[in-house]
Amino acid sequence: MKINVHGNLTKPEVDAYVAQLKENNPDKYFKTIDITEDGEFVDVQYTYDKVPFERIRRITGYLVGTVDRFNNAKRAEVEDRVKHSLSTECCSMEEIA
Repeated sequence: MKINVHGNLTKPEVDAYVAQLKENNPDKYFKTIDITEDGEFVDVQYTYDKVPFERIRRITGYLVGTVDRFNNAKRAEVEDRVKHSLSTECCSMEEIA
């Protein structure tokens, strides 16, 4: 996180603004915070960073991100799985009847 301060703010004041932002947005990752002092007013602008995301799948009864920790038997189960897909072909109503 990069913090840019414009004006005459002390470190405890800057830390208080950052702490308040984190408290009000606990699920966000801040990329930049710009704090600008203008007399009696303080303007705080910020941008968010991307949230780390890991894909979780259910494979052979386990919730996993990757299969790198599976033993040979579990890896074989993964290889032998039947993957189903939806057909994009469509039939006419006459063929159904």
